[in-house]
Amino acid sequence: MMNLNSPLFDKIRSKPVAEEARPADGPVCQHPGCTRKGAFKAPKGRDHEGQFYTFCLEHVKEYNQSYNYFAGMTDGAIQDFQKDALTGHRPTWNAGVNGQVPPDSKLDAATLLRARLERLRKAREAAGQTRKKPVGRAGLKALETLGLDESADKAMIRQRFKELAKRLHPDLNEGDRSREDKLRAIIDAYNYLKNAGLA
Repeated sequence: MMNLNSPLFDKIRSKPVAEEARPADGPVCQHPGCTRKGAFKAPKGRDHEGQFYTFCLEHVKEYNQSYNYFAGMTDGAIQDFQKDALTGHRPTWNAGVNGQVPPDSKLDAATLLRARLERLRKAREAAGQTRKKPVGRAGLKALETLGLDESADKAMIRQRFKELAKRLHPDLNEGDRSREDKLRAIIDAYNYLKNAGLA
């Protein structure tokens, strides 16, 4: 008579002999009353990180279906945990709150400098102290052509150009071309200021 519990015969069976019929090699399943091999790890849970149970396949599946890491935690504690999980449970802070960066900050010097310059720029804009570009000799001459000085801002330059163009344009002066040269000089001056970023 043939031995049906032979390991060689298991290879040709359509369904192998159940695991419990064999003695366990290595760790035994830690489920009460089970003597099968405990080949699968399952976490013990919160506050026992890095510790595992060893179960057979059937009991590890059962354990995983019922496993809840958050069991025993309040809703608020679960939300706090999930929020901290976004940063890997590392401490965080808002950089530059009230102009201060924590002394133990890992931000590099270039990032800090950019943040300071941006705050300075915003403060100047709020105070109306935006720094003007240097005008230069050609810029001063162009401003004089428009009848302005170097304290004129972009809005003033545009307004003055429109006024002079309307006053000197032949179409608005019954075809009088006697002031055409003056109009060209004003247009050239305005174009220079515009290209220089001053208008």
